[in-house]
Amino acid sequence: MNTKQSGTWAGTLWLLQALSGLLLILLLGSHMIVNHYVVERGLRTYQDVVNYLSHPWVVAWEILFLVVVTFHAALGVRSILLDLGPGKGGRRIINWGITLLGLFAVLYGVWLTFQIK
Repeated sequence: MNTKQSGTWAGTLWLLQALSGLLLILLLGSHMIVNHYVVERGLRTYQDVVNYLSHPWVVAWEILFLVVVTFHAALGVRSILLDLGPGKGGRRIINWGITLLGLFAVLYGVWLTFQIK
């Protein structure tokens, strides 16, 4: 990969992380309000969570939150690891490792969401 392509890719990833950070403000804010400030006792019981997740739009919103926070965190960890200056092979391992770990985290989180009944 030449330097121009590498710089463009890095810039694109930086922009995606910045945009996901902005989206996190909205998603985290709504999550905190709905799950902690609107609830009478400040925390939902297990049955409250089951009732809350019975609405398809809520499930979609919470899964979107999971995907965005995982994506944002994965890009941040990747950036930190690449700042250590690994070689080409190390960068490949980091990229694949972060991708697989993020994918696993999202799939596991989605699976857990649908286990709540």
